[in-house]
Amino acid sequence: MLTDYHNHLERGTLTLDYLKQFTDTANEKGIQHFGISEHAYHFYQTADILRNSWVDERRYYDMADYVHLFEEAWRNEIDVKMSIEMDYTPGKHKEMEQFIKSYDFDYVIGSIHWIGDFGIDLAEYRKEWDRRDVYEVYRRYFDQVVTLAQSNLFDIIGHIDLVKIFKYVPEDESFLLEQYDRATTALTQSKTCVEISTAGLRKPTQTLYPDKRLLQMCFDKHIPIVLSSDAHVPEHVGADFDQALTLARQVGYEEIITFSKGERKSYPLG
Repeated sequence: MLTDYHNHLERGTLTLDYLKQFTDTANEKGIQHFGISEHAYHFYQTADILRNSWVDERRYYDMADYVHLFEEAWRNEIDVKMSIEMDYTPGKHKEMEQFIKSYDFDYVIGSIHWIGDFGIDLAEYRKEWDRRDVYEVYRRYFDQVVTLAQSNLFDIIGHIDLVKIFKYVPEDESFLLEQYDRATTALTQSKTCVEISTAGLRKPTQTLYPDKRLLQMCFDKHIPIVLSSDAHVPEHVGADFDQALTLARQVGYEEIITFSKGERKSYPLG
């Protein structure tokens, strides 16, 4: 079984023709469970959750159109899961829960892209890294991983160590392992799975998410996994899944989780 649960239409259109480019690629690559998880900040309905100047300029979708697209796909017998990728926003648990419960998602991804007003993975903010203490950024980032897990709002945490995207990594390994340990301990007590994402291979880090040491902790603590490409264009669907599968097996995983309307099932990996 292969999944690709983290994909975006934002560089194209919310149309069946564009969606089909993604699902066709998934079919060609033997991916049996494929989903679209557009960024929640694009939708007018999330204006009460995440607000800043960068996000507000990019809020131009309506959830009614998004839901309609999936309904149209299902009528045309296109097998695609409906999801959303939410920016986990501290202090907005009630609003996030209300939004999630308002739609019949197959699963929901929670991700961390912001530490306060600092967009950690955005090119526009890259110079900000040189002005900040890397240890403090990591501590605050993994604080959010912990509370994301504790919220139990999400089925999957996206690119769990995205914070390494620009190769700013603490030199003190014990500090890093401490962050990994508290994150995985929190995830163990939640319903949230971890995705192995190949997106990092296409970013400056040029590594998979998560780091092998972090994924090993996930396996040791019985945290389930899914596979994702985080494709923003059709040709990236299922990209480099051979490397993701190798990493999964190296740390001991033999099973993968699938989702359908919130129901999860376990299948043999690959």
